[in-house]
Amino acid sequence: MPADDFPTPSDTMITQVDLHLPQPDILILTSAGTRIPAHTGVLASVSPVLDRLIFRRSLQKLVPILGVPCEAVLAFVKFIYSSGEEHMEKYVIHLLTLGHVYMIPDLKRRCIEELAPSLTAENVIDVLQLSRLCNAPDLYLRCMKLVHRCMDEVEGSEGWRFLQLHDPWLELEILRFIDEEESRKTRSRRHREEQHIYLQLCEAMECLEHMCTLGCMTVGPKEEEHPTTTTGEDRKKQCSSYATCQGMHHLIRHFVNCARRSKGGCIGCKRMGQLLRLHSEICDQSGSCKIPLCRQFKWKAKVERRKDEVQWKMLGRKVLSAKATYFLSNNIRPLPRECIYRMEPEKVNEELFSYAMCKE
Repeated sequence: MPADDFPTPSDTMITQVDLHLPQPDILILTSAGTRIPAHTGVLASVSPVLDRLIFRRSLQKLVPILGVPCEAVLAFVKFIYSSGEEHMEKYVIHLLTLGHVYMIPDLKRRCIEELAPSLTAENVIDVLQLSRLCNAPDLYLRCMKLVHRCMDEVEGSEGWRFLQLHDPWLELEILRFIDEEESRKTRSRRHREEQHIYLQLCEAMECLEHMCTLGCMTVGPKEEEHPTTTTGEDRKKQCSSYATCQGMHHLIRHFVNCARRSKGGCIGCKRMGQLLRLHSEICDQSGSCKIPLCRQFKWKAKVERRKDEVQWKMLGRKVLSAKATYFLSNNIRPLPRECIYRMEPEKVNEELFSYAMCKE
């Protein structure tokens, strides 16, 4: 291709930037042997690598950019002059390489943004190798995640077969990443399940404290089927955790009336005892707490010093931590204790408290 076919100072590539640019004083040599006129000041101001090449070859006035198609070099020069994205989609891989080699961050960023949405199972291995060579961590991570999601399809691609033959280290790196992602997902799922259990325990503690403080005897959903027949005061006294509160009522009645309690109790009695034990670890009102057996559990913890004491303390901290995390993540501000219990007490659960008095 003759040099006359390439842009000169009168062409749009240069005049769109500055109509008063001088005549080109340097030529860019491509792999096809064509020469693209340019300006040393423009090239040196954009790329420190081109700056060093220009001063080193000041007598020859020729800068070679080899290894890529001539059209890609022309698109590269156009980007330097006007930051235009013409032909970028067609030569995005070559332009990403040039942006990395000649240290042009804007071009590199534009190419990464162009490549990321076009990743497929067929080309992801090629782009992954390129991202390693061009030091593009964001693109590298996107490629790794796509390989993890579509591993079955990637294993059937030509790029994966080439990788197995010529780059076993990258293959090992991919397999390690997949293993770490699976381990991370397992840990995250286990953590969510644990947090859910801790939140359930925290809700049970709140229902227990609500019933023993307010003497709640009737359990009903917060919003009934016929809200027109419910007065405002009745709605105010209804439980906000209907299912948990109902279960706690059944468990307390069973715990008080269970005939097997004297012989060690059944599973329900043991569960109720564990809830009361957990409450004693969380409770910070040992002198005025109205929860049954709270003071007894605290006294036994100080006197007997059982081996499982550390485990109970750790469980109490985890329950409080899960509650605080839930409030923070949902932007909920917990009410003070005097606001939570500002309602007038109803009839106290006489069976439960009579049992507690007998224990005292």
